[in-house]
Amino acid sequence: MTAPTSTGPASRTVTIATGMGLTISEFGTNTEGSAVLYLHGGAGPRTMLGLAGALAEHVYGIVPTHPGFDGTPRPDRFDTIADLADAYLDLLDELDLNGVMVIGSSIGGWIASEMALRDNHHRIGALVLLNAVGIKAFGDEQVTDVRTLAPPQISELSFVNPALRPDFASFTEEQKAVGAANQKALALYGGEGFTHDPKLRRRLHRITIPALVVWGEKDGIAPLGYGRDFATALGNGHFAPIAEAGHFPQIEQIGATLGAIGDFVDTVVKPDEA
Repeated sequence: MTAPTSTGPASRTVTIATGMGLTISEFGTNTEGSAVLYLHGGAGPRTMLGLAGALAEHVYGIVPTHPGFDGTPRPDRFDTIADLADAYLDLLDELDLNGVMVIGSSIGGWIASEMALRDNHHRIGALVLLNAVGIKAFGDEQVTDVRTLAPPQISELSFVNPALRPDFASFTEEQKAVGAANQKALALYGGEGFTHDPKLRRRLHRITIPALVVWGEKDGIAPLGYGRDFATALGNGHFAPIAEAGHFPQIEQIGATLGAIGDFVDTVVKPDEA
């Protein structure tokens, strides 16, 4: 286990019921038996660290690294979104957490949705989906298939602010190798549809816990209309567009994103405590 420092969270490996180890970073202290679980997308766990750090004073937070990302081991035959959803439900069981808010970014939102559909131990209390993928939306606005695009092209579609786009020319060979391995893991988990399960949308009405869909309005990966459709499909969905943000509103507009989550908690999740 790595102890927390003034610049970062604690990290450790938790062994779940199947015997698999999950690498997690922890923010804050577990004092109430509840937590926020932050699920990253294809860009890796670092995309969730700022959000988790911002909320660490208020709530215990867990940022797992999906097996196969950032050099972590991925067991054989562990290769679907359903596998990830089951593993993270096992993690909540192992840590005995209840009333958990699951915040998922991009493919992490897909995993969060599958978790909510499978949550027979009722560990999850609410969802926040940040520019999530996973459905085949109604209409023409669908997720861009980035598999044929170069990293700079993906970055341009993902961020409104050019200053936030990674400078791939400055990457070391090791950084390039990690990025390539992450994209390989992403493609494996995404399966044939890559960014969606064609059957997921018609099942989302069964998710009746409060769910907030937060969307960067200028996302070139998953357009605004796709996000609105995602929120409409949920049984208790709410929608919050974020101006001047792309695929990562929690990075480009963290203040507005935190504000949307706070309003959601105060008015929908825990209105009696506001």
